[in-house]
Amino acid sequence: MDYASFFLVPGRRKTMPHKRWRMALTIIYTCRAFAKKHLSAVLLRSPSYVAIDVRDAAGAAPDPLISFAAARKSSFACLVKEKQYDSLQRLGGAAAIAAALLSDAEHGIAGDPSDLRRRREAFGSNTYPKPKPKSFFVHVVDALGDVFLLVLVACAAVSLGFGIKEHGIKSGWYDGASIFLAVFLVVAVSAFSNHRQSQRFDRLAGECDNIDVTVVRDSRRSEVSIFDIMVGDVVILKIGDQVPADGVFLAGHSLQLDESSMTGESDPVYVGADENPLLSSGAKVVDGYASMLVTAVGTDTAWGEMMGTITRETTEPTPLQERLSGLTSSIGKAGIAVAVLVFAVLLTRYFTGNTEDENGQPEFDKRHVSANSVVSALVGIFQQAVTIIVVAIPEGLPLAVTLTLAFSMKRMMQDNALVRTLSACETMGSVTAVCTDKTGTLTLNQMKVTQFWIGGGEQIEIGGSGKGTTAADTATAIAGTVLGLFHQGVGLNTTGSVYKAGPLSELEISGSPTEKALLCWAAAELKMDAEELKKSYKVIHVEAFNSEKKRSGVLIKENYGRGTVIAHWKGAAEMIMARCVKYFDSNGMIQELGIDQRVKSEQVIKGMAASSLRCIAFACKQIEAKDSGIQAEAPKLEDDGLVLLGLVGLKDPCRPEVKSAIRSCRDAGVAVKMITGDNIFTARAIAKECGIIQDDDYDGLVIEGQEFRNYSAEERMERVDRIRVMARSSPFDKLLVVQCLKQKGHVVAVTGDGTNDAPALKEADVGLSMGIQGTEVAKESSDIIILDDNFDTVVTVMRWGRCVYNNIQKFIQFQLTVNIAALVINFVAAVSSGKVPLTTVQLLWVNLIMDTMGALALATDRPTKELMKKPPVGRTEPLISNVMWRNLLAQAVFQVAVLLIFQFAGQAIFGVSEKINNTLIFNTFVLCQVFNEFNSRKLEKKNVFEGILTNKLFLGIIGVTIVLQVIMVELLTRFADTQRLNWGQWGICVGIAAISWPIGWIVKCVPVSSTPVHQLLTRCKAF
Repeated sequence: MDYASFFLVPGRRKTMPHKRWRMALTIIYTCRAFAKKHLSAVLLRSPSYVAIDVRDAAGAAPDPLISFAAARKSSFACLVKEKQYDSLQRLGGAAAIAAALLSDAEHGIAGDPSDLRRRREAFGSNTYPKPKPKSFFVHVVDALGDVFLLVLVACAAVSLGFGIKEHGIKSGWYDGASIFLAVFLVVAVSAFSNHRQSQRFDRLAGECDNIDVTVVRDSRRSEVSIFDIMVGDVVILKIGDQVPADGVFLAGHSLQLDESSMTGESDPVYVGADENPLLSSGAKVVDGYASMLVTAVGTDTAWGEMMGTITRETTEPTPLQERLSGLTSSIGKAGIAVAVLVFAVLLTRYFTGNTEDENGQPEFDKRHVSANSVVSALVGIFQQAVTIIVVAIPEGLPLAVTLTLAFSMKRMMQDNALVRTLSACETMGSVTAVCTDKTGTLTLNQMKVTQFWIGGGEQIEIGGSGKGTTAADTATAIAGTVLGLFHQGVGLNTTGSVYKAGPLSELEISGSPTEKALLCWAAAELKMDAEELKKSYKVIHVEAFNSEKKRSGVLIKENYGRGTVIAHWKGAAEMIMARCVKYFDSNGMIQELGIDQRVKSEQVIKGMAASSLRCIAFACKQIEAKDSGIQAEAPKLEDDGLVLLGLVGLKDPCRPEVKSAIRSCRDAGVAVKMITGDNIFTARAIAKECGIIQDDDYDGLVIEGQEFRNYSAEERMERVDRIRVMARSSPFDKLLVVQCLKQKGHVVAVTGDGTNDAPALKEADVGLSMGIQGTEVAKESSDIIILDDNFDTVVTVMRWGRCVYNNIQKFIQFQLTVNIAALVINFVAAVSSGKVPLTTVQLLWVNLIMDTMGALALATDRPTKELMKKPPVGRTEPLISNVMWRNLLAQAVFQVAVLLIFQFAGQAIFGVSEKINNTLIFNTFVLCQVFNEFNSRKLEKKNVFEGILTNKLFLGIIGVTIVLQVIMVELLTRFADTQRLNWGQWGICVGIAAISWPIGWIVKCVPVSSTPVHQLLTRCKAF
């Protein structure tokens, strides 16, 4: 009864046996319905038969696709997951299952919205439940994981208790509550920032999973998201595709799958109608092509079950974050050392009676001492030391990296680059060599046939614009025999398709750009009828195209007449020419391909290549029935002794922006190498047009892959830097180039689109796959997906990579300035006077400014043109450059000098009380950081205001910081332990802080050595 519901569905044309089965099943179902007395029959007529529509007691008609539920009960969902080959045979094979699912191998499902909705309701969607991302509360807990913050919380609790005990609840809660509030602000802002970035990473990661799949719906091929695949869909698979759902093999040739992601076995698995016809979701197509019927989606597949249990972690540290963690550790150790010294000094001064209270009396008096006062003082001293540690440890560095990565990833997505690996953002800033494809990356990937030559070397006019034979119609200029063979060679030896909805409809052509160009040309110029070809010939065997063979072949048999068997080949012109021994002339006669004729054909190929045309040759061979291998399990196509049909030249113009992009790479010290499968003449012409080869580049090499492969290891290492173009390259050649460049110390980025490019993409420091032409295997092997297949986007990604590194350096310079100034001023003041000018709350506020808000302000700058005018940053170059040391030391010395003057002479200079003086110190210190944020925007340029209006976030952060600082000083005086300042005092603070601008300008006039500091110190020790 597996197909009972199928036979009851109205609107289906059936053969006579099917009608009899339907009649029998109708009677059985009707009897059951009447026996139960719950159903009533209503007759509905269709043009071809009478069916019974069964309604329930309420009179409502059942779901038109009630058969879907029956199919689900028939365990279609478990057919592939449990490898039920016996069930497949029992159910009648793929064709019968397709019929049961209201689908068709040729036409697919209806695909209208109501059909898709009912299928989704019956079988579910092709999605799987993803683990919930971290909640905001989890990020709060993570932020509280800082040991020193927890110690501060404990100190705040003790301070709160002693304060209330000593001064009463009315005024004793201020100190402890202020610290609690300050810690809360630090934790809340940090957790909020991390939560936002985590959400952004999750959204971008979801884009990586959303791949396009080719399906047949309503007789048309179309691209749909993998998440929109439905049970019953007919999916078209080709080399490099991922099997989007579980399904059954319908038709195809030489299909081999890589199921290592599920089984762990690396050997390809052969799939065919008779042998292993089940396809598992998640497998990759490594050879051949096929169509499959989807039988299960989502969590009904083994892949969906597995993916539903995997948690996507986005917290894996990048190389830059690991380097920063080392820097953070070093700074933290210095901070702990200073804090220990401050604690020891304050403790000693307290117990020796050198620490005085507000009235000038010693805080510790042996004659009038109490346990409460001693404990309270010790807690206060310990609290000051811990606060110094909190300020010293730059928690903002990891946050700055996260912010700039998240910001750059979002902007790169808008610039047509999807980042799959976070570390790739950073590494792109250090790239020194780019190995790029030609087709689609340097060119527009808009193929068009512009030249056509018959095998004898006679050019045929195309579209009324050719030289040679003049004919209004190309088809009439070719002998009928040759024309028919061209129809077969183009229309059957292809992975594309031609669809025409009606006599007056336009042709709908799908496939790769090359296939589409050839099919369009054959249909328009050669009057090819694709539907008639399919009816007249049967495809016996296919040799799919790949980048190693550079050709594809098909073995076909005539359905009518003598049943002639013909092998057709097409591919790279010189590859096909080498296997040809004869050719067709314009009269359709077969001639021997002698030396003169071969030379003439080779000249035609070179002429096309010199005009930047891709030259494709067509050849065929008639095969005797006894030698065709039709009965063999895997017949082999003969590729020798071929007859040349003709040559076709396709034009693919260079992208208009690619020349300037390559010039930008050259200015940035990045070498661009074109590695292509085209012949050497076409490759050279395109390279000149793009600017990869220049007239004054006498040292550059243009070679073929085989030549490079045949070099010795020493020769390869010697010449790899000089290579500008590598033609007729295989994926192994590309891998070899990458390995040689890395051995020479280069940071290498590689573009790739084919399945065979995967090794090179993985070997490179940054793998860049193509979003349009790239296979799923290539995309999974890459770090970044170039969504528009454009080389200019590669340069944009490089610019963003440099921007990430530059933003991190700006923030490091800013934060180290604050750290040095805060540590020095607190240490000197503690040693000299026994008091620290900046209280716990004030230091926590400074920590908030420089960590979170500073990271937001400085880590979100956009890339500038100047970034691509400097050489790339090396792998081992220090994070803190000599330029940064110059800038930060100048600012730190200025701030320390000012604050120490305020500390020791401020009361006398300004004639104010100690509390107002401490407020002046706090206010000046914070405003110095505000002004220094402007200096930190540009590490080397004197004009720090350039482009400032384009960074609204920076201006917003500055504005918020100033407003909050005013509130801290003027309104929250008890909380921040400050006293209100008058206009004159505010003017003094702003004026002194503003001096950091001219200091920054003057300092940048001082030249510094490019040799890192540690190397200079090493040289000094040597002397």
